[in-house]
Amino acid sequence: MFPRTDTPPTFDERATLVTFLDYVRATVHAKCEGLSDEDARKALLPESPLMTVAGLVSHVHWVENYWISVVLLGGENIHPGTEEDPDREFRIALDVPLAQLLDAYEKQCAEYRELVVGLDLETRAALPISDGRHVTLRWVLMHLVEEIARHNGHIDILRELADGVTGA
Repeated sequence: MFPRTDTPPTFDERATLVTFLDYVRATVHAKCEGLSDEDARKALLPESPLMTVAGLVSHVHWVENYWISVVLLGGENIHPGTEEDPDREFRIALDVPLAQLLDAYEKQCAEYRELVVGLDLETRAALPISDGRHVTLRWVLMHLVEEIARHNGHIDILRELADGVTGA
């Protein structure tokens, strides 16, 4: 796994963006460290039965896939969701060991880390977002930092409810 630090090697924009993205990615792993599969699958919020640690790990995996592979690069959308079950990535995670979910996420992160190195921050997305504009790689990286950080907060709460572990 990539080292967990929020201090970039240099303070230029690219280094700062990719360092923070790698930091929030590594935080997903840190917050899951030592969590049992059983606890990772527990739905601990009565009003949110899909909100599990395993489901959130699966979700951040698919979020990155969507924004980088689909929107930025114009690749095929292979998200497991359907019209009948748009949140399927949360459900399918309940049948997969947490270590396997984390491993798949890390492999994808490594692939995207290498891909982003060769792209200019001004690279325009192949597909438009909902308002019709084509965002840049810069925007995608910032959006991923925001979204993964937000879901780390969810994972943090669920982890504390599951087994009392805080921090990381």
